[in-house]
Amino acid sequence: MHLGVFVLGTGNHIAGWRYPGAADSFQSLPVIQEIARTAERGKFDLLFLGDSLVAGVNDHPSFTVRFEPLTMLAALAATTTHVGLGATSSTTYGEPFLVARAFASLDHLSGGRAAWNAVTSSGAKAAANFGREHPRHDARYEVAEEFVDVVRGLWDCWDDGAILADRETGQYIDGSKVRSLDHEGRFFKVKGPLNIGRTPQGQPIILQAGSSDVGLALAARTADVVFSVVQDLEEAKLAYRALKDRLPGYGRKDSDIAVLPGVMPVIGATDAEAREKLNTLQSFVTGGNAHSMLANRLGIDVSGFPPDDLVPDLPLPDTSHGFARAMLAKAKRENMTWRDLLNLTGAARGHWVICGTPVAIADTLEEWFRAEAADGFNILPPYFPGGFDDFVDQVVPILQERGLFRRDYTGTTLREHLGLERPANRLFPPAASG
Repeated sequence: MHLGVFVLGTGNHIAGWRYPGAADSFQSLPVIQEIARTAERGKFDLLFLGDSLVAGVNDHPSFTVRFEPLTMLAALAATTTHVGLGATSSTTYGEPFLVARAFASLDHLSGGRAAWNAVTSSGAKAAANFGREHPRHDARYEVAEEFVDVVRGLWDCWDDGAILADRETGQYIDGSKVRSLDHEGRFFKVKGPLNIGRTPQGQPIILQAGSSDVGLALAARTADVVFSVVQDLEEAKLAYRALKDRLPGYGRKDSDIAVLPGVMPVIGATDAEAREKLNTLQSFVTGGNAHSMLANRLGIDVSGFPPDDLVPDLPLPDTSHGFARAMLAKAKRENMTWRDLLNLTGAARGHWVICGTPVAIADTLEEWFRAEAADGFNILPPYFPGGFDDFVDQVVPILQERGLFRRDYTGTTLREHLGLERPANRLFPPAASG
C-alpha cells in the first residue's frame, strides 16, 4: 500500500494543538522538518500540505496561521532525500504559467519528488482576497480542466537533453528541443515555453480530491493520486471501483491512479487508552469551531438546528461534494443527530476516524486495502509530533511485517514510490526526439 501524511496546521484534529505535548505553532520550520524526518523514517510515499486562501481567524484558528506551501516544501527539499513533497495550488485563483513553473522548480530542487494538488477552491470567502466573484461548482471545474491541460503542456515544452551547455561549441540550448505551447482556449491564452527545463519526473505528480461527477472525470483523465473522503467500507469500495472503471475511457489502467482515503488514527496501548485519548481531544472542541467547520462542509448555517434532532436529507452544497456526501450518508445510515455530526466534524473535519490499538488499526487498514476500497491511505495525525510518531513507530512495523508496506525506499522519485512510469513527452514524440 501507499502512505501519505496530511500536514495541516498543528494537527488534523480541529483542536489537536491543545493536546499535551503537541506542537502549537505551524510557523515553525523545526516542527515541520521533524514531521518530514518522521515521514522518511516511516518510508512514506508523500508528505502533503493542505492550504487555504482565506484566514478563518474566528472559525478554526489553528489552521489559519501557516507558511505558503511551496515556499515550505522548497525548504524541506533541502533537508529530505526521499519522501514526496505535495502541496495545494488553486486552479480558480492561480495562473497556469506560474503554477507550472513553481512545481517544475520544486521537482528540480527535490530531485523528482514534487506533487501538485490541483484544487478548485471550494471556499467562497477566498474571492474577496482576489477582487472576484466566486464561480459556481461546475464552472470552477470547467476552468480546472483547461488549467490542468495548460500546466501539463507547459511541462512538456522542453524535451530531455535540451540543455547542452557545450563548452567547446558554445551552444547552451538545443533549440530543436524547445517549443512554445501557443495555447488559446476558452479561459487561458498562454504562449510558453517555461524558463525551466524538463523535470526529473518528466512531469510532477498530479493529486486531486474531487468527488463530484465533474471532479471524478477530471481525476480519471489527469490525476496520479486521488484523495478520497470515506466513512463506510462498502461505500468506499463502490466509489473506488467507479473511479477505476472510468480509466479505460481515457486510455488508462487501474494502476495508473492510487486512491488514498483520508484517515485519522487515534492509537493507544489498549482500546480504552485510545478512546480516552480521543475523548481528551474531543473535550477541547468548542461549539463555535465545530459549527463553523460543519457549516463549511454542508454549505449551510447549522447553528440554529436543535442538537438532538436527527440530521435530515439535505442537498449537496456548491462547495465540496465529497465531505458533504460522506457525512450525510453516515448520518442517515446511523441515525445521527446534529450533536453527533458536530462531534464527527470536530474530530477530523469530516474525515474517517479509527481508534484502537496498533494491531487493530493495522487490521482495519489491511481489510480496506485487500477489499479494494483503497490503494493506501492519507494519514491524518490528530496532532504533531506525537500523533504521527505513534503511527510510524507502532503501526507501520506491523504493516511491514505483513508484507503490506515497504521496508525501505527502492527509488528516489515520487513516481518510483508510486510505481508509475515517467510519462512520455507529448510535444516531442520518441520518433521526433530520437
